[in-house]
Amino acid sequence: MPVDFTAIDFETANGFRGSPCSVGLTKVRNGVIVDEGYWLMRPPAGHDHFDSRNITIHGITPDDVVTAPRFKDIFGEVHEFIGQDALVAHNAAFDIGVIRSASEVSGMAAPAFDYACTVVLSRKNYSLPSYSLPFVAEAAGVPLVNHHDATEDARACAGIMVDIAAKRGASSLPEVFRSMKLAMPHIDPYNPATDPMSKATRSALERLAEMKAGGFPVTSDTRGHSSWSTEGPNPVPNVSGDSSHPLFGETVVFTGDLGLGRPEAKARAASYGAQCASNVTRKTTVLVVGNGFTASDLRNGRLTSKAARVLELQQRGQGIEVLSEGEFMQMVG
Repeated sequence: MPVDFTAIDFETANGFRGSPCSVGLTKVRNGVIVDEGYWLMRPPAGHDHFDSRNITIHGITPDDVVTAPRFKDIFGEVHEFIGQDALVAHNAAFDIGVIRSASEVSGMAAPAFDYACTVVLSRKNYSLPSYSLPFVAEAAGVPLVNHHDATEDARACAGIMVDIAAKRGASSLPEVFRSMKLAMPHIDPYNPATDPMSKATRSALERLAEMKAGGFPVTSDTRGHSSWSTEGPNPVPNVSGDSSHPLFGETVVFTGDLGLGRPEAKARAASYGAQCASNVTRKTTVLVVGNGFTASDLRNGRLTSKAARVLELQQRGQGIEVLSEGEFMQMVG
């Protein structure tokens, strides 16, 4: 279909979304890829430590970016490539958040964008056990070979968006959203002289200050692994949250161990409008799986008892999405 947009994918150096180390861009005109761009970059100063978990995911090391420009010195080129296009990303809350948080800690202005999230849109156009990028890309006919390479991820995301537009008979992104009776998301510009920092950035700066005050190094892994033995209460969802966020209105259950305590994970999910629960039921729509789970584990059987229960319910026709730790953490910053 003749849709125009730019797909984007960021990789980050650590758990703070304002630490971009690479970005891939794919420009689409009339439903066809016409250009691609890729940039390596040093994250903003003070947020440029590399977490070994992130290195394991994308393979980018501090040595790879040691001579690269900082985010603030390269984003002008990135913005020029995007132009006036709407942005499309898989879990767009993360990638849009990267631009905002990296701009905030760099003390620079950030532009406004209309954007689309292919996680949210895919849920309404495919029936899959997981809406992880490789699963959706395969369903859209654009199999992803090298997941977490920013260029390949952006290209796969572009293919998904084109396929969804074709399914909807839509000739533009706004038309795609209208066909599903959804509002197209938008983020306002950021002016460091007048606008407050986002909550994600404020929290990251507070954590950084606490670590420095406590003498903890910020050049290595700083997030300790904690047990999820304490289930904790199920907090009230934030009904005034962003309705375009992929967790808004979902019923979320957690299983396995993550680096984040389960009560804190529930609090973060609820802040984005999710209803948290303690057990998988017919109301469950999202299961977050720890223990190093990846979406491919759905096919090889390495599952917790809750995840096995999810597969059983999926086979009976219940639509439950399975998220890995990394996917959930991207969604909640």
